Amino acid sequence: MHMLNSGHLVTSVARLIRARGGKVPDLDNLPEAYRAMATGLRPMGLGVQSEGINIAYEDSPWAKHCRENGIFEHIFVGASETDGPTREAWDENVHEALQCIADIHPGLRYMVDLLVTDLIILNSGADGGGSASQMPGVIVMSPGEKWGTLDYAMCLVHESLHLSLFVLDKVYGTFTLPSVELEKDQYRALSAVKIGQMRPLDKAFHAAAVTVPLMYMEHRCGKTALVDLYTKSLADACESLEGRREFFTPYGEMLLDELAAFGKNIDFDLIERSITDSELAVYELAAAS
Repeated sequence: MHMLNSGHLVTSVARLIRARGGKVPDLDNLPEAYRAMATGLRPMGLGVQSEGINIAYEDSPWAKHCRENGIFEHIFVGASETDGPTREAWDENVHEALQCIADIHPGLRYMVDLLVTDLIILNSGADGGGSASQMPGVIVMSPGEKWGTLDYAMCLVHESLHLSLFVLDKVYGTFTLPSVELEKDQYRALSAVKIGQMRPLDKAFHAAAVTVPLMYMEHRCGKTALVDLYTKSLADACESLEGRREFFTPYGEMLLDELAAFGKNIDFDLIERSITDSELAVYELAAAS
């Protein structure tokens, strides 16, 4: 599956950096070049501030920006003030989650390390996370009271894959119509996560895509809750998405076919291989026109 392949992510990020007017970086310089590019795409004063993941909270500039611009309203609306011990506990949980991701698969950890520059953690009661194409490198997280290390880890991977899909869409194009058009009823498809709901095509595709690493992560940890929850809903979502095939680009069709193949035959060995398969690293741009 190209969408989970580390080499394909590296190639795609490098292509995006070049398309934005930067020099093609080598592997060692890719994180720095990505962060410089992300800064150039962000609002003034909200550039990448440091190496690693910068953790901030409900009183941060990014939180203010989201509130003022109506971004992730469902997360920010209930956010309460947090104290030092709460923040310290969150920080520790995030660091443990990053190690958990590395233990599950270093390729997933690489995706998080490369793409996530800023993490805003809130106490809003809206358990989950968020990311947006207009905020490269930024994810928002509202941890549940009963979250363990794996929950934090899955949230980080979940939102990182969204960020990755945004990069892939910018480089190759996934859909033949803009996102605003895909909001219309005729372009909607079943969601694998909001089970039974029809969602805009791009959001339904993203939802189906993120179930894959989440099920894989639980499987690696000997758990089955999400596998049990998503196996049927993913198959149903893929069938619905395939019914909208005409609105996918050739590149998007390739991603859809790979996703649907997994949805029909839940094969975690395939996911394991896909993350590191060198043959998936390159996709010829000419074929995506």
